[in-house]
Amino acid sequence: MITMNNKIQSILARKGQSPVSEITAYDYPTARLVDEAGVDMILVGDSLGMMMLGYPDTTHVTLNHMLHHTEAVARAVKTAVVIADMPINTYETPEQALQTAKALMSVGADAVKLEGGAAKEEHIRTIVSAGIPVQGHIGLLPQKVLEEGGYRMRGKTDEEAAAIMRDMEAVVRAGAFSVVIECTRHAVAAEITKACPIITIGIGAGHGTCDGEVAVFHDLVGAFPWFVPGFAQPKANISEDITRAVKSYIGGIQLPTEQF
Repeated sequence: MITMNNKIQSILARKGQSPVSEITAYDYPTARLVDEAGVDMILVGDSLGMMMLGYPDTTHVTLNHMLHHTEAVARAVKTAVVIADMPINTYETPEQALQTAKALMSVGADAVKLEGGAAKEEHIRTIVSAGIPVQGHIGLLPQKVLEEGGYRMRGKTDEEAAAIMRDMEAVVRAGAFSVVIECTRHAVAAEITKACPIITIGIGAGHGTCDGEVAVFHDLVGAFPWFVPGFAQPKANISEDITRAVKSYIGGIQLPTEQF
């Protein structure tokens, strides 16, 4: 039997050999479809705040939200590594971080993800020491957009680039198995990947700059037409299909006739 640790080790072994795929999912049917399509990792992201709950950003997502959606996704997945985001204000200390990670693992997650590099090194180390795999997250940190001036590209200055590199090094020292690099200048993401011994996963950090990429499911399939990030590459437009199907259904409803 292939254990989850073996799956993570097999992903690590692909560094520089073959690209790694990661896609978000927040519910049973989506997770099952994505898993059956062969994705390597499924992220139950706190992006569910926008995609599923209608919030303006991820800062409204609670641990109860994450537990609810992670449990649904875990029921569906047979092959992929299920990674659960640790929501804002649930890993302020290493002790709290471990408690949150254990809660997410208890409902079926295979690993957890948290934002921050050097500032969260001890938090990551504490979780990993308890036997829980961790995916780091550096560059743009969505949970900090309100205090850091919104969604903007990171790594534009030498100082920012150096800070992101230090964050990567801290995540590696702490024992994470992979790290997401979000909205970071492409050349910087490529340089970090070159120096990083673990798997780097890019989002808004260019294509061919990291060991793999993560996509928000709704962006990928065109299910959230009200906002599409500039870096997204939709492969379908199911929002139009849904609208067409609903209109067809509405138009096909008939009043009772005498034949009944």
